[in-house]
Amino acid sequence: MTESPRHIKFHNQQNPNAGFDLVRLEEIFQRKDLDHDPNQLHLVEFYIILFIESGKGAHVIDFANYKCKAGTIVTIRKDQVHQFVSSNDLKGSLLLFTDDFLVSYLEDLETQKTLQLFNELLGDPKIQLSESEREEVSEIINRIQSEYFKINDSYSLGIIRSELHILITKLYRIKSQKESFVFKRKYLNEFIDFQNLVESNVTKTKRVQDYAKMMAVSAKTLNNITKSMINKTAKEFIDEVCTKQIKRLLINTKLSIKEIAYTSGFEESTNFYKYFKHQTKTTPENFRDSF
Repeated sequence: MTESPRHIKFHNQQNPNAGFDLVRLEEIFQRKDLDHDPNQLHLVEFYIILFIESGKGAHVIDFANYKCKAGTIVTIRKDQVHQFVSSNDLKGSLLLFTDDFLVSYLEDLETQKTLQLFNELLGDPKIQLSESEREEVSEIINRIQSEYFKINDSYSLGIIRSELHILITKLYRIKSQKESFVFKRKYLNEFIDFQNLVESNVTKTKRVQDYAKMMAVSAKTLNNITKSMINKTAKEFIDEVCTKQIKRLLINTKLSIKEIAYTSGFEESTNFYKYFKHQTKTTPENFRDSF
């Protein structure tokens, strides 16, 4: 018998109707009511902002290890695979929310900024705050925490939504000052559309021409889009997404290699082996055994 990748749905025990939750990081490793092991890779169907208040540790997002310390912010977008690395001295807050809770309430321009902040292809998911930035972020999270746990009246979720919007906008500003951010680039909307199409259809097709047709543009234009945004060809990006999804299946399921090959859109296992080894320089078995 096989099993699907471990998908974690949003579930707020305190307020089932809310699309928001706030959890202490140190409590994650102590909770007995979780339906998954936070120390194992799992895919989340919601957004997460992780704020480290003290201690040192790490967090894994799509197989990349990010070191954390006091003042680290880690953003995790919906449908990413991640895992916690337990640490005795690591303390902080997790803000969890659905896209309906925040994004559906924003104007198009603000929505783009929000989604971009969480898009690991357009910027590093880790932000290291300065002391003054850390104080500002702490103040916002403390206000959210007070509203959520102490006041908790009919106005609280609206206030929390506004505070969360302020937090994301502030993080967006901080990030734009620390790295080359791509919000104003010409092809941002087209790239995000392409990204969504690839992530949804890469098991069906890996051909650049097919995606160009879906977007009603030429293959050359699609290459211009990806070159402008992430300095990769459209085919390189498609292969990157496909390889990431294969890795998720290898680590997060008990599917056989043959089954993973078929699920990933390969009719022949030999072609799957060649493809994966070309992309990763290792075999599917060795990659699976390394975790």
